[in-house]
Amino acid sequence: MRRSLWRPALRISAILLAVVLLTAFAQLTLHRLQVRADDETSQEKVRQRSGPIARREESNRPLTVKVSASKPQSGGIARVTEQFGTIEAFDFADLYAKASGYVKTQNVDIGSKVAAGEVLVEIDAPEYEEALNEATATVAQSEAQEQQMQARLQTAAAELEATQSAVALATAELEKARSYLTFREIQYDRVKHLFELKSIDERLVDEKHEQRDAAEAALNSARAAIAAAKAQIVASQARVASAKADILEAQAKTRLAQAKESRARVFVNYLKIRSPYDGVVTRRSFHVGDFIRAADQGGATPLLTVARTDLMRVIVQIPERDVPYTDVGDPATVTAPEVLHREVFSGKVARMSYSEDRVTRTMRAEIDLKNPENRLRDGMYCRVSVALDPAARGFRLPSADVFVDRQTKQSTVYVVADGKAHKRVVQIAQDDGKHAEISAGLDANDLVVHCPPGELTDETSVELQDSLAER
Repeated sequence: MRRSLWRPALRISAILLAVVLLTAFAQLTLHRLQVRADDETSQEKVRQRSGPIARREESNRPLTVKVSASKPQSGGIARVTEQFGTIEAFDFADLYAKASGYVKTQNVDIGSKVAAGEVLVEIDAPEYEEALNEATATVAQSEAQEQQMQARLQTAAAELEATQSAVALATAELEKARSYLTFREIQYDRVKHLFELKSIDERLVDEKHEQRDAAEAALNSARAAIAAAKAQIVASQARVASAKADILEAQAKTRLAQAKESRARVFVNYLKIRSPYDGVVTRRSFHVGDFIRAADQGGATPLLTVARTDLMRVIVQIPERDVPYTDVGDPATVTAPEVLHREVFSGKVARMSYSEDRVTRTMRAEIDLKNPENRLRDGMYCRVSVALDPAARGFRLPSADVFVDRQTKQSTVYVVADGKAHKRVVQIAQDDGKHAEISAGLDANDLVVHCPPGELTDETSVELQDSLAER
């Protein structure tokens, strides 16, 4: 009975002891925290009282900043524009058929290298060849008629010359008849006078009278012969003029026949498609046996396309900011990534449009590049660098060396002199992102701080890490 009452009493005593111990431990912990807080407060007060003095002492100590500096490079920045471009064949031609017919032969295919004047395709169209033969025969006929008219002209000319000789002969006969008539008239007058003197018989007078009449008749006959000869001359001249007209007509017919022959020959020549220049075939649309229509008869598809590849043109669009500085003859370099080892090709601006695109605000320029080994291909992508203006006088610095002063809003650099950094206002002519061209504010012997650190201010003491004559 006693044991049963003792055990609960022990349990209650243990619980009370535990409560007492926990209360004592909590009070000890609170005391320690209070002491630590009081210590921290006192230390903060000490720091607050001693802070201004410490900072004052720290500010009195000189600050030295480590920097790197170098002299500016002489010479400015050459103005260069770098753009992407496209390589194209210098010339290319779509070859169409001028005459309809069947493809008789085709000596080339895509990729074939061709020479200027080489026959690439032959078209079978017999009607054009027959038309040429007919025209050639007509020319021969016209030339024969022309020769016939020439012979007629020579005959008429000979007749005219003969009639002119006849007129001369008749004129001589007229003079002879006139002289003879004069002689007979003198004889008649003398005999008549003697008859009046009764010196001769009347029969002699009658004889001389008849002789005078005969001479007069001969004179009239000579006059008639001259008139007839002159009329014959007129007729001969008319025949000569007619022969000349016939010759002109024959010559005109010959020229017409020759023109028709030339036209027929042109169409026959159209049956052979030739390459306009040295190049390569880039397109083929028909095969042997295909029927093709002439371009003016609905044939809208070219037989072949030939591109000239010994000379290429690079098309580049110059942005508006560089347009005023671009001129024909500016040196250029072209890099085609697709070419092995990224080969660089040199050339010059050969032509430009002198007009900007109103949408893109760029101007088209072209650079000619020789391509003897056919390393450049039509349609290639490339990078173009055009030297617009040479470097001007002045100095050149890395762009990172220049900053804008917050107060003056001017371009500024730090120059090292007497162990300190000094602000120097400079004038920038241009900045390409890598280098800045300084036109005023620097001398050749100035040491310019590279990439000025943020803690650097005017008159700050500096320690040079490296100093280079040029960079």
